[in-house]
Amino acid sequence: MATGTRRSSRLSAQAAATAPIETMPSPASRPPKRKPSTTEAPSTPKKKRAQVNCTPPPLTPTPSAVGLIAEPDQPSRKPRSAAVTRLADPQATNATLLSPETSRVVASRDVDAVSPSKPPRSRTTTANLLQIACDHLISVDERMRPLIERHHCKIFSPEGLAEKIDPFESLASGIISQQVSGAAAKSIKAKFVALFEDQTRGERFPHPSEVAPCPIERLRTAGLSQRKAEYIQGLAEKFTTGELSAQMLHDAPYEEVLKKLIAVRGLGLWSVEMFACFGLKRMDVFSLGDLGVQRGMAAFMGRDVAKLKSKGGKWKYMSEKEMQEISERFAPYRSLFMWYMWRVEETDVSTME
Repeated sequence: MATGTRRSSRLSAQAAATAPIETMPSPASRPPKRKPSTTEAPSTPKKKRAQVNCTPPPLTPTPSAVGLIAEPDQPSRKPRSAAVTRLADPQATNATLLSPETSRVVASRDVDAVSPSKPPRSRTTTANLLQIACDHLISVDERMRPLIERHHCKIFSPEGLAEKIDPFESLASGIISQQVSGAAAKSIKAKFVALFEDQTRGERFPHPSEVAPCPIERLRTAGLSQRKAEYIQGLAEKFTTGELSAQMLHDAPYEEVLKKLIAVRGLGLWSVEMFACFGLKRMDVFSLGDLGVQRGMAAFMGRDVAKLKSKGGKWKYMSEKEMQEISERFAPYRSLFMWYMWRVEETDVSTME
């Protein structure tokens, strides 16, 4: 009996050992445990880079703004006649202006219509103004030569001076271009012109008398902000009442032009300087506050323009006092000098030092 009992117990134990256990899955069915790598460091949250409390320098919108200010919106579809040679004066308006309402041409006198008191070669005209100005810049500083040889300034060329400029369009374009890219400004301007299109008037820039009564809400559908719409409407009212006119902008001294235009909401000193230079084609305008001009002048004088400094919250490549002193040497053709300062970094002027 004892032997049978021991054999029965042994068989029961073997059966229990071979029976599956549901609560303990086999090693093959278990998900493999990930062993920590000896080469990997334990993951830690990435540290954020310390942010330098430094506001980046503002972009200079000058090139795009100049394009909108200096060039008419729609070129004439009529074949161009030969440019008439007119008297020119570096201290006066040399542009051919159009009256915004009547399209009457306001320009300086034709050379052939004036009885010359001096030999023709000694007089400054629209045909030789650019050449005289370029020769003067080179005579002041020989480093201007490579700049002038590489870049042709169409704005003050005989062709550029023959272009007809609508001062209302030019000033309104300057307002549109403020604080936006060149592509955005062109798009907004095209939509603005489209607001006033009809079958009789075509794709011309609207007259001030059309813009002044237009509701602000409608002007804003072109992509203008509330303030820009108000500024352009206010500008239109100035031309409608006669406070501003093509004749006044052509004949008035520079100081009077500045005073009249800065009084218009939306036109600051920089906007007026750009208009006087590239809209009115005045040859002796210089903008001390333009960052692009500052940078170009610093590079022109051999400075390291990578070392931009912030003084009093304003970015400076060089002081306005120094800019004034240097630019005065190039009078009365500082507008052309300023135009070339935007292009200094495209030309190697160090070979002339």
